[in-house]
Amino acid sequence: MTLKEGDPAPDFVLPDENGHKVKLSDFRGKRVILYFYPKDNTSGCTKEAIEFRDLHDDFLAKNAVILGISKDGQKSHQNFKAKYDLPFQLLSDESTEVQQAYGVWQEKSMYGRKYMGTVRSTFLIDENGMIRKIWPKVKVTGHASEVLKALDELA
Repeated sequence: MTLKEGDPAPDFVLPDENGHKVKLSDFRGKRVILYFYPKDNTSGCTKEAIEFRDLHDDFLAKNAVILGISKDGQKSHQNFKAKYDLPFQLLSDESTEVQQAYGVWQEKSMYGRKYMGTVRSTFLIDENGMIRKIWPKVKVTGHASEVLKALDELA
């Protein structure tokens, strides 16, 4: 990962599940939990989304918004969001341009086969657009709670 804590978060504009353009810099004044995940409706990604969903009100209380990003298209995001009642926006990065900017689009390997894919990662961005914490290669269970705890340590 080329980005590090203390770096400015690369700005971007991506469509959400409804086709609305979402620009990172529009969230200045709020904390942003930017989480990258491989694919809608897969077991790990579903578990991660549900954990963020279940703590959503706690994040809002700490002046934080959650944005999920994957390579999936808008229709896939619409279905995923509806199926699990997700209260936050899911952004489509079909070109992987934003994932590349954040260093999460990497070579992966499964059963000896190499391919490019999203490495599950989370970035905590402060009110001024600076990266305050990075979780590379996230382990899903308990991750949302860990991110919430990190917000308390930002003060």
